[in-house]
Amino acid sequence: MKILTVQTIAIFLLTFASIRGMAQHRDHHTPSRVLTSDSLVSGGYRLIFASNDAGLDPSTRQHLIDVFFTVYPQEVARFNKNSLTKVTFFVDTAYKGVAETGNGVARFNPLWLKKYPQDVDVVTHEVMHVVQDYKNYNPGWLTEGIADYVRYVYGVNNKGGGWTLPDLKPGQSYQNAYRVTARFLLWVEKNKYNKIVDDMDKAMRDGTYSSELWKKLTGKTVDELWGEYTKDPALELTYK
Repeated sequence: MKILTVQTIAIFLLTFASIRGMAQHRDHHTPSRVLTSDSLVSGGYRLIFASNDAGLDPSTRQHLIDVFFTVYPQEVARFNKNSLTKVTFFVDTAYKGVAETGNGVARFNPLWLKKYPQDVDVVTHEVMHVVQDYKNYNPGWLTEGIADYVRYVYGVNNKGGGWTLPDLKPGQSYQNAYRVTARFLLWVEKNKYNKIVDDMDKAMRDGTYSSELWKKLTGKTVDELWGEYTKDPALELTYK
């Protein structure tokens, strides 16, 4: 993959004051001083990679970049061809969560990246939030469940990162979000309606989603589907 690089040195990154809560462990500190910012272009997409972490491992940085240019075009092609063509990554020492995304900006905690350098598919999850472009975050459990579904399907190093979808356990609910909801969506896709994620994603983006959509698409309410799932949750899962 040919990537054109333009090296720049920035004094301050524009304040991401409007970053919305569309990611894990949302945290709304104002981004701090930026040391470097690169502009990388490939296949019609531009990634602005900014960091204020002088200790960021160059190999981790490159892995994050490679994942973006691998998975983002696939996510755009399947779910939302009108997605942004320019996305910003900011590795921010002031940020204490794992990652968050809003308005085309994905923010990452450098301590997490240092502790879990193989967890590069955090990118796969986060850039799906760019593709989702939902005007209303609710229901949040479905937003995050779809993003983790996408991480499972398109992730490039989930196995190496030790990331898996959890087996069904007593007390779980489809509203648990993230991996629990993602596994449920895969089950519905396999057993009831193979376009469930595509149609739910479109409805969320169009602002037409309601709980009635589950019954319209599958003939069952979401609670009825969950009830069936808990009785026979078996899935054959493979991880890249």
